[in-house]
Amino acid sequence: MKVRALFALVFVTCAGLLGVAFYMEHVMGLEPCPLCWLQRFGFMGVGLVSLVAALHGPKSLGLRVYGFLLVATAGAGLGVAGRQLWLQNLPPDQVPACGPSVDYMLEVLPFMDVLTTALKGTGDCAAVVWRFLGLSIPGWSAVFFVLLVILGLIMLFHRGASKNQIAG
Repeated sequence: MKVRALFALVFVTCAGLLGVAFYMEHVMGLEPCPLCWLQRFGFMGVGLVSLVAALHGPKSLGLRVYGFLLVATAGAGLGVAGRQLWLQNLPPDQVPACGPSVDYMLEVLPFMDVLTTALKGTGDCAAVVWRFLGLSIPGWSAVFFVLLVILGLIMLFHRGASKNQIAG
């Protein structure tokens, strides 16, 4: 597959996933928790890297650089999704207390405090409010982040990168 087309597909996929997230928030009324916001930023990061790569059309070294950036951004998102899945599987008596909304925290707290609180997660992050095929929202995020990390690793270590194609 051509590199530009592959990165464009990743960009469209991330845009679609973000569209679903905003649909769930604004139409279905599901309020995103701090870890949900961080996962959105992960998909935004992957989408941005992929958009730039699709416009650039990298070859050999560039493909490896974009592959590394894809692994880094998707890996960070996977870590956040994993943290939320861990919180969702805690016994009820070990779930952290619920916290204020991200919007409120951004208004009253310094950014680093908001980020620290978001990374820890709150009781809101442990609530499972939606499932599809047995997976919660962070479960599906983790699936997509794993696929993106694998794709990034393939690009990072691909030997035939000079032909501007991946696998064929």
